[in-house]
Amino acid sequence: MNKKAALLFVPALALGVAVLTSGPAVAATGDASYQGTLDSINGSNGSGTISIQVSGDQATVTETVSGLAETFDGKPYPHVQHIHIGAQGVCPTTAADTDGDGVISTTEGQPSYGEIGTTLSTSGDTSPAAGTDLTVAGMGASFTYNRTFTLDAATAASLEAGTAVVVVHGLDPATLSQAAQDAPSDLVPSLPLAATSPALCGALSASQSNMPIGGVQTGGGSTSNGADIGLLALGAGALTAAGGAVIVRRRLAARG
Repeated sequence: MNKKAALLFVPALALGVAVLTSGPAVAATGDASYQGTLDSINGSNGSGTISIQVSGDQATVTETVSGLAETFDGKPYPHVQHIHIGAQGVCPTTAADTDGDGVISTTEGQPSYGEIGTTLSTSGDTSPAAGTDLTVAGMGASFTYNRTFTLDAATAASLEAGTAVVVVHGLDPATLSQAAQDAPSDLVPSLPLAATSPALCGALSASQSNMPIGGVQTGGGSTSNGADIGLLALGAGALTAAGGAVIVRRRLAARG
């Protein structure tokens, strides 16, 4: 090896080591978010939006709806609502109205959106057992909903699988056919069909998943921290290269 080759070899080796060690490790951690648009079903003329932020086993649901039936027996209309799970993860079409009464009942829609996984109750129980409890329903033509609760494993799995659907129930009987107005609820026979039939429906989709938080595993810094580490590593590599070059020069001088 001649003197020029020897002088070039050591800095190149040191720089290579610096480049290999300069990249920061990114922590792949973060919360999962889901969102959906609630569209009118059964001619309700309502609309809404919903988002769900999941952190561990805790879910924070934020929802706004409007344009629904306003009153029921002279009082604010109770709109029970749920996250339905375990089916196709879609809202039903008019083809789901198998009895031809002009209304897609809750059970007629189940092949599309599934059974109740979580009840979006205003307080207390969020299990399917609270699914038809009118006292913890959203009230009136327009309302907002914001609640944090423990998410059950089945609903969490359906969210991750993309098969979770939000359904808000409760129709204005005056907008239905006479046959539908006279029919009892398929869920609570003591109530009219309108009270428990879907008014809004929206499939939930992931808006973010496992987004990196912080710059490196050793702290929550920004991406500039990663650049600083890279510069420090390159600086150390340059010093190593310079030191190596000096040593080689000395050894060659001694030999000469």
